[in-house]
Amino acid sequence: MTNPPPPGNWSDPTWSAQPSSPAPDPTVVAGQPVPAQPGPVDPYAPAPYAPDPYAPDPYAPVDPYAGAKQSAAQPMPGYAPPGYPPQYPGYGYPQPPKTNGMAIAAFVLALIGFTSCITAPIGAILGHVAQKQIRLSGEGGAGMAKAAIIVGWILTGFLVLVIAIYAAAIIYAIATSDNSSSSSY
Repeated sequence: MTNPPPPGNWSDPTWSAQPSSPAPDPTVVAGQPVPAQPGPVDPYAPAPYAPDPYAPDPYAPVDPYAGAKQSAAQPMPGYAPPGYPPQYPGYGYPQPPKTNGMAIAAFVLALIGFTSCITAPIGAILGHVAQKQIRLSGEGGAGMAKAAIIVGWILTGFLVLVIAIYAAAIIYAIATSDNSSSSSY
């Protein structure tokens, strides 16, 4: 079923089967074509500056009597001039910073403090020293140094508490002991 044409001189573009004008071209703006957009860059594509491994060596000595047209001072066409560093130094992730050795030692000594209790305060003190070294040098291991400080001081606190309890128990035992054994002579 089709609708009748609209009344009067008014033309409905939806009624007509033929468009009144062709659809505008989206690649043309004000009569000028729009340049194409660059596509995504392939990160695995070879670098444009990488020399061909099979190309002749531009730094090889040139025999002046052989009639060579290319001199060693002139770069080969299509290659970067000699002496410039590569544009992209490497691919992949950067290497993590070197871990501070004092932070490792502090963490180990703090953990050994669980069994010996003597090394815990040494580990905590070394952790403070390691933190200062890490701030100055920019090395890695800040987390280990902080863990050594926390574990070392907590274990040192427990050690002091245990020594205080033993001392109180000895003092209590001496105060409540029977002194009659020493006066029996």
